[in-house]
Amino acid sequence: MGTATPYSSFLRTEEESIATMKWILRDIEALSDKPAFISHIGDISYARGYSWSWDHFFTQIEPVASKVAYHVCIGNHEYDWPSHPWRPKWSVGIYGKDGGGECGVPFSFRFRMPGNSLEPNGTRAPDTRTFTAHLIWGQYILYTCQLRPISFQGTNNIYDLESVNRNKTPFVVVQGHRPMYTTSNETREAPLREKMLEHLEPLFVTLALWGHVHRYERFCPMNNFTCGSLGLDWEDWEAFPVHIVIGMGGQYAQSTWEPRPDHPDDPIFPQPKRSLYRRGVFGYTRLVATKEKLQLLM
Repeated sequence: MGTATPYSSFLRTEEESIATMKWILRDIEALSDKPAFISHIGDISYARGYSWSWDHFFTQIEPVASKVAYHVCIGNHEYDWPSHPWRPKWSVGIYGKDGGGECGVPFSFRFRMPGNSLEPNGTRAPDTRTFTAHLIWGQYILYTCQLRPISFQGTNNIYDLESVNRNKTPFVVVQGHRPMYTTSNETREAPLREKMLEHLEPLFVTLALWGHVHRYERFCPMNNFTCGSLGLDWEDWEAFPVHIVIGMGGQYAQSTWEPRPDHPDDPIFPQPKRSLYRRGVFGYTRLVATKEKLQLLM
């Protein structure tokens, strides 16, 4: 999302985030005393080493964050730096200097999330954390910091997913910053998807929400690029998660969609069948949960 300032600066700020916060506040006030929370999945303030930008960000979100819980997870613009401790060989083309040298320290000290730890170097916070909100059981995957190759964020977290009481929380929502799937021209994250694939999709996850790509894109219920059943007949139902990219909160930079592989330089961007809807817009999404269904509204 980012923040905006009432003055000009050498650091490009995110003017579009102002409208996003106004719209969120409008909806929060309309809900009155109904249960609600905010989920901001990475790329929080885009401070990138300039502490005054964090101050403006918190001033901007205060009208909302003072009314409902404001959950976050870390993104590349809070953490990435060449010398950070977790840097597998396959990540060389992914992790650069996006964090501006912050290495997660301002993020870790400014946000007290459930299960989070405040370590001086901002690198030893847990890989995942879980939460329950009304009818939703959620898990944040903090794999900007670490992704263990043996299991999906460790066996304890697999157990967490397998042991969810679906009578109390019928919907399981997994969230992380870098998307498993996108049709934007971002192919460098393939190793991340491959390391998560075998563990995430057999565990009956309802919905997977991702950021990082500054666009909106909704996919079919999918397993390894293959759409499952879209029907309502439970005999034929394939319980694949629906993946949605919702990184359009305010950052202005937007990559192009993936071009045709045989004509990479032509401005023609075919939309694959698995991508049901995509747009380059600014805004946010809403999840509305009842015991019978989980709705996503844009």
